[in-house]
Amino acid sequence: MSALTQNILNRIPAQYRDTAMIRIFGLMKIPLLFWIRPSVIEMTDKVCVVKIPLSRRTKNHLNSMYFGVLAAGADCAGGLAAMKQIEKSGKRVSLAFKEFEAKFHKRAEGDTHFICEQGEEISAFVDKVIASDERHHMPVKIIAKCPDKLGDEIVAEFSLLLSLKRK
Repeated sequence: MSALTQNILNRIPAQYRDTAMIRIFGLMKIPLLFWIRPSVIEMTDKVCVVKIPLSRRTKNHLNSMYFGVLAAGADCAGGLAAMKQIEKSGKRVSLAFKEFEAKFHKRAEGDTHFICEQGEEISAFVDKVIASDERHHMPVKIIAKCPDKLGDEIVAEFSLLLSLKRK
């Protein structure tokens, strides 16, 4: 992260920093992420929850979330969980997703929360990658829910193959 970006983030209250970081990253590297306006609801060593609002930008002709936005939300939650663990390690690690699988159970007709609960596993995986010169892969599971409309019911499940290599 550049010194300018870090300086900007340090001026933002702590509870909004992760959201600001993902939006700045989106603006600079992946404009679609900036466009869909993700917000970080929870970021701990165990769990990462990212919310994407259902809006004119994110919905399809059926007034539910477009499946491409659902895919971007899963990528965002899994990627942020890994990025935070890499940042915590202090090492330079290359991050990519190699495979993507999705199962859609219901239409996401409201703001959607993307939940990754593998923070501790990802942390151990990052440590393994740092100790090696090889590229390693790990499946990361993400679930999507619309708590305002469907409560705790899962609307989609995602499996992304996280691919990391020490730089």
